[in-house]
Amino acid sequence: MPAKTVSLDAHAVATLRYIRASMDAAGAVAIPGSAGMVMGIVGLAAAALCFLPVLRDYWFVVWLAAAPVAASAGGLLLARPASLLTFAATGTPGRKLALCLLPSLFAGAAMTFVLWSEARIGAIPGTWLLLYGCALISASVPTTSLVAWMGCCFVGLGVAALFAPLMVQMVLLGLGFGGLHILFGILIGRVGHGRKG
Repeated sequence: MPAKTVSLDAHAVATLRYIRASMDAAGAVAIPGSAGMVMGIVGLAAAALCFLPVLRDYWFVVWLAAAPVAASAGGLLLARPASLLTFAATGTPGRKLALCLLPSLFAGAAMTFVLWSEARIGAIPGTWLLLYGCALISASVPTTSLVAWMGCCFVGLGVAALFAPLMVQMVLLGLGFGGLHILFGILIGRVGHGRKG
């Protein structure tokens, strides 16, 4: 009888682990790699525009215009029917992702206004990169660990940008919002295809 009891307990523990893993998987958000790649292309375009002599002094406006374009493009790709099935079948994964992303993004918007109003515009690129990185690290909870690695890279670029001259900051913005989005979009796309296969 004691041996049977131990066997039943082990079976119950294994069953609970399976249920927990299934629940975690059901609450995960599948982010399409194509969303990151498109956002990266917008970021590279914004960075290139900032190096044009006629637009160099208007880099702030260029990046402010690029942000909603990139976010809308990424959102549209996330809203494709194939993505929606895994994103918000019950609504819970989508809410979880929003709760992870929005606080840091809101902090970035608030700090942008404060720095702009205080004429400390040179601190804005580092602030953007740093807080976007923090948002991505938080967003890795319902998504994938690759998003956390991307967030860490953004944080590193943000810290570097806070101490860099303006033209170096423009390069770092392009590396982050352009290069990192494309690189990790490709990596996330490959992982997603691997899971399907």
